[in-house]
Amino acid sequence: MKLAILSDIHGNLEAFQAVLDAIAPLSIDTVISLGDNIGYGPDSEAVAALIRERKIASVLGNHEMAVKNNQNLAWFNPVAKRALAIAQSQLTDASVAWIKQLPRYLVTAGLRFVHGVPPDSAFLYLFQLPENKLIQKLARADESVCFVGHTHELGIISLDGIRLEKESPAPGTYLLDPAKKYIINAGSVGQPRDGTPGAKFVLFDTQTLELTVKSVSYPFENTQKKIIAAGIPNMYADRLAPGGHPSGSVDPLKNVDSSGDKGNGQ
Repeated sequence: MKLAILSDIHGNLEAFQAVLDAIAPLSIDTVISLGDNIGYGPDSEAVAALIRERKIASVLGNHEMAVKNNQNLAWFNPVAKRALAIAQSQLTDASVAWIKQLPRYLVTAGLRFVHGVPPDSAFLYLFQLPENKLIQKLARADESVCFVGHTHELGIISLDGIRLEKESPAPGTYLLDPAKKYIINAGSVGQPRDGTPGAKFVLFDTQTLELTVKSVSYPFENTQKKIIAAGIPNMYADRLAPGGHPSGSVDPLKNVDSSGDKGNGQ
């Protein structure tokens, strides 16, 4: 089976459409979204509708969790909360109903798909786990490969039974070792945090164990203009440009409470 795994589209319709165009000729069997389809970008409703139209399976991200239960808004920092409120105002009743029935995780073809940290967290970040906890999670995992998103940065974490290795992969093809266990971060389609504007996603072949990291260009300047016109905080437009660092007055990373799940938002 050949899969395309997307994450953190974040209402960026131009980036999402570019990824779908790139996938179209590749004979992909299944497309899976790791959540945070909405928020930050100007087209949350259009992205949610297109995911349903294409019958793309999705799990809950932390942004969808806030739509599902307003109490989860307390987790977000003020800037992320403001952007999410604009996204929520765009959603139709059909999209809200669709979001509320999404699962926290999926398991298919012997692979796990979750937004944050396996087995089923949409809020916890991988970087919040000390190395010994990561080793425990991988050692106890029922599946040999788990795909995650949430940090907006590509990553490969592997365990050979004893030694943990971490890698920040560049676009290209990587052959997974069947003797190891993996957590693969698919990066972000619509709000990458690696300083390059390309929409990031990954392909995986369950037969050959080939992982392909992709970066697709798209007219990010159009998305930037739409973000500003929608009244979404400018930092989410700034982050789409080469360099990718916000020029706004608030950096959500400074609001991360590493001791818990308060005040976050990537």
